[in-house]
Amino acid sequence: MKIGIIGLPYSGKTTVFNALTGSSAKIGGGGAAAKPNISVVKVPDERIDILTKMFNPKKVVYADLTFTDVAGLTGEATDRGKDIIQSIKIVDAIAFCIRLFEYGKPPSPKSDILNIESELMLSDLSVIENRLHRLDKQTRAAKSKDTEEEKRVLEKCKAYLESEKSLRTVQISEEESRILRGFQLVSSKPMLMILNTGEDLIGKEIQDSDIKNYLSQPNTAILQICGKIEMEIAQLEEKEAALFIKEMGINEPGLTRLIRTAYGLLGLISFFTVGEDEVRAWTIRKGAKAVQAAGAIHSDIEKGFIRAEVIGYEDLMKCGSLTEGKNKGLLRLEGKEYEVKDGDIINFRFNV
Repeated sequence: MKIGIIGLPYSGKTTVFNALTGSSAKIGGGGAAAKPNISVVKVPDERIDILTKMFNPKKVVYADLTFTDVAGLTGEATDRGKDIIQSIKIVDAIAFCIRLFEYGKPPSPKSDILNIESELMLSDLSVIENRLHRLDKQTRAAKSKDTEEEKRVLEKCKAYLESEKSLRTVQISEEESRILRGFQLVSSKPMLMILNTGEDLIGKEIQDSDIKNYLSQPNTAILQICGKIEMEIAQLEEKEAALFIKEMGINEPGLTRLIRTAYGLLGLISFFTVGEDEVRAWTIRKGAKAVQAAGAIHSDIEKGFIRAEVIGYEDLMKCGSLTEGKNKGLLRLEGKEYEVKDGDIINFRFNV
């Protein structure tokens, strides 16, 4: 999973990046860094820790999450802005870092959100208009069903953008989504709004109605953290961090809350493979079938899929072992169309 962190200058987005990743990227430059800050973190999962104790494997592999922190946007369509947006085209979700702390002037979340949204939409509009221009030339030479359908979908998106609607908020069919996939349109990506607060708002719910209105939008989630404090926590040893979290009245680290929020936003779940050699977490879309989960491990396993041996995590905890799970009928065989559940422990039978 990849998340891009964007925001206006002095929104504290690099502080948030450091807080989430334990990095020490330079802060305070107004987001003027030439290159993005990139960091990969392990997705903490207590279930992996418990399975590791149970199977004592040679290797443990957690799911991972890549954060990309780009330079500050200006809210204007510039060449610099285009370069910045290019860096987040491959991410799965975009995190808007919105300032809710005092910095020279009072925070203005509604204005900041609209400025970021505007830059993303202008970027997409430019991509679509360029493609439509090329399609016009193609269709004058020779029309085809595929180009006509692509043109229809792009014109539909162009109309949405011109009416100031981000593409993530509008209904697009699976077939339309397939046509648009190669364009990597940034305003179509799920949005995780990170409200970067001051210490005075730790533990308090934000009452801003403009922000709350975003909760009703599709493909949108909101997370509130104090980047400055979370960054300090990320730099501490585990025991010291636990004490500091308790003193500050923080229920759990920002990274844990962000991962849970991002998984929900993107519709992701985890399944596990276990054994003496390795215990590993795999990330798939909710609703994925057993054969698709097999493909997440290796295409050969998907092609040669025979059966999946499955037991739920909670069932395994009750049984205490795979052998006992089999004796009780909880370790079972499933076919290609089985819908994988979060926490399933799976061994795939396949033949290549």
